[in-house]
Amino acid sequence: MADTTTHTPSTPVYVIGAGPGGLATAAALQRRGVRTIVLERTHAVASSWRGHYDELRLHTTRRLSALPGLPIPRAYGRWVSRDDFVRYLEQYADHHRLDIVTGVAVSRIDRTADGKGWLLRATGGRELTSRAAVIATGFNHTPRMPKWLGRTAFTGQLLHAGEYRNARPYAGMDVLVVGAGNTGAEIAVDLVNGGAARVRLAVRTVPHIVRRSTAGWPAQASGIMMRRLPPRVVDRAARTLAKASIPDLADRGLPRPDTGLYSRALQGAIPVQDVGLVAAVRAGRIEIVPAVDSFDADKVILADDSRINPQVVIAATGYERGLDRVVGHLGVLDSRGRPLAHGPRTSPAAPGLHFTGYTNPISGMLRELAIDARKIAKAIARGDS
Repeated sequence: MADTTTHTPSTPVYVIGAGPGGLATAAALQRRGVRTIVLERTHAVASSWRGHYDELRLHTTRRLSALPGLPIPRAYGRWVSRDDFVRYLEQYADHHRLDIVTGVAVSRIDRTADGKGWLLRATGGRELTSRAAVIATGFNHTPRMPKWLGRTAFTGQLLHAGEYRNARPYAGMDVLVVGAGNTGAEIAVDLVNGGAARVRLAVRTVPHIVRRSTAGWPAQASGIMMRRLPPRVVDRAARTLAKASIPDLADRGLPRPDTGLYSRALQGAIPVQDVGLVAAVRAGRIEIVPAVDSFDADKVILADDSRINPQVVIAATGYERGLDRVVGHLGVLDSRGRPLAHGPRTSPAAPGLHFTGYTNPISGMLRELAIDARKIAKAIARGDS
């Protein structure tokens, strides 16, 4: 049944960010008759996705990754590539005829003078007002580079994973990848397959590793089923499944984690989906080494005090949310810079200010973005936020 709830404010609702979360929320708001404008700091939708490495594919299935109101084309396959997902987001914006203004960055958000809405300060001295706003600038906003001692004097090449595109520039080279999350693991595999002479992966905390799918059953489906269960139950089931599906790599430097998979996920550490890491580590093509401690000229000093001299260091060390400078003064963020309230809920100190896309659940971020979009639109249209 079509949703007939309408909303006719004198000013639009502003959605900040034209990634999947922002586009989905704008489409859901528009469907409810809410005039909506998307503000995007770059000059195209899906800017962060365009900047990911070439071989990236979604870890979630095509069917469970679609945004409200438009399926992802079957021709894109079960595990959608980066380029096809960008293409889908472009199609999504066109399909819903979203009002997107590019080249506009929001620098600060404040309450309006009457305390009934929000004032957005943006590029070019713009001051935009609305009773509600949605921040959807995304999980991968600002690259995080650790402040390793001696890094600025490193004589090799040091770059963040956000700058990595493919293995071609590193063929025949000795490369150290720092960080054993999904990005680091996939870049290490890409380097091995792309002809790097030596690839090492620096690991601080041993990750949980899961198969992307087993006998056709995607890991995401298991995540959806288990998300509502007590963490200890999921941890126990995941431990049993890992022993049955992932070989013991302790002799290669990757012992099984001594913490539970779901317990870690609730703290923000999503398991690594295996797209070749296990085989490469078993074969000795990817060497596991301790975490990076510091740099000394052409050497990298590891946590066990050993020294190596890679030609290239790629830091897969994550991203900052970049929210502090925009809303940090409003008391809506926790000590790690993450929103205290998410999705349809808003902080008591900031009614009408919504956040979406700042969690990474085991059930799949894109699936949850789609669910949040509908809930946020409902809350704004009814005036609940």
